[in-house]
Amino acid sequence: MVIGLTGSFGTGKTFVASVFRSLGAVVIDADRIAHDTIRRGGPAYGRIVSSFGPGVLGRRREIERRKLAARVFGDRRALSRLNRIVHPEVIRIMKSKIRTAPRGAVVVVDAPLLIEADLLNIADKLVVVKCSQKRQIERCSKKFRIRKREVLRRIRAQIPLKKKLKMADFVVPNDSTKARTRREVRKVWEEIACR
Repeated sequence: MVIGLTGSFGTGKTFVASVFRSLGAVVIDADRIAHDTIRRGGPAYGRIVSSFGPGVLGRRREIERRKLAARVFGDRRALSRLNRIVHPEVIRIMKSKIRTAPRGAVVVVDAPLLIEADLLNIADKLVVVKCSQKRQIERCSKKFRIRKREVLRRIRAQIPLKKKLKMADFVVPNDSTKARTRREVRKVWEEIACR
């Protein structure tokens, strides 16, 4: 059983994934895989540097994600170019991890761009995490130390949350307390994993 977990920037997918993990799911984190692929020596590193130039590098010759984000968010062509480099590597690794998951496991694929990367076919069920845009801005500003304008640019670079919600098999509201969100995730888990 593969659960696709998505939402929008700052809706709290990572927290929801951690609750699924605590309930026994095997969690595959697409963001972590993406970060690994762009590290120096990673499969996407060279292509990103040659495509976006040395201006995205820090002092240690690592790609600085903030610099890269500044180049691509707000420029659809640049973002599309980056996605064409990174997505195939992330997808290849995710599919490999799904294949090698323990037999009978419930696998949660935590992927912010699950729909954008046309990966719905790998999931048996789609879970979408939602919260208000005000809450998204608060969370992202605090977590990533970026301004409201930058948060909104990143949100707009994704498929609108409303559209994702229409595609969902399950919706996890995440505007309230962590305890309430845990209860919502547990309901979904019981519906999916305990059948």
